[in-house]
Amino acid sequence: MRKVLVSFVIAGMLIGGAGTAHAAEQTALMQVVDELYGVPYKSAGKTTKGFDCSGFTHYVFEKLGVELPQNSASQYQVGTPVEKKDLQPGDLVFFNTNGRSISHVGIYIGEGMFVHSESGRGVVNTKLNDPYYWSKRYVGAKRISIPALEEKPEAVAEPATEPAAE
Repeated sequence: MRKVLVSFVIAGMLIGGAGTAHAAEQTALMQVVDELYGVPYKSAGKTTKGFDCSGFTHYVFEKLGVELPQNSASQYQVGTPVEKKDLQPGDLVFFNTNGRSISHVGIYIGEGMFVHSESGRGVVNTKLNDPYYWSKRYVGAKRISIPALEEKPEAVAEPATEPAAE
């Protein structure tokens, strides 16, 4: 059901006029993420047999050609800060769930949703502004450069030269 929901979200964004580069980013990101829904939560897990939150984000970004640190607090130290209102699919979103520091991370996928590995549930989508839990614990977001997803500049054609008149 969640895969269907994500597919509708992506389709809606495409119909709504999202640019082709943005659509390509979402497609590449979602191709990786879609295969991981339902993978169980596993403390310190970093494989498709089970993920913790940072193991999940590390795995997804590694599939996209980016090496992230191994834990959520370290992942919060990389990238460029992003305001909540400016989130884009692929941005990392961070939470304080232990009352002391950054202790949870997920990946924003658009339409107010993020995907993460949640204890007891595994890899799932959740509303970022969930009033009962996640919105109260939101700390911030970071944008990580993902070269494999960035729009490649088109080659600039050399101007044709005409033979000199004799």
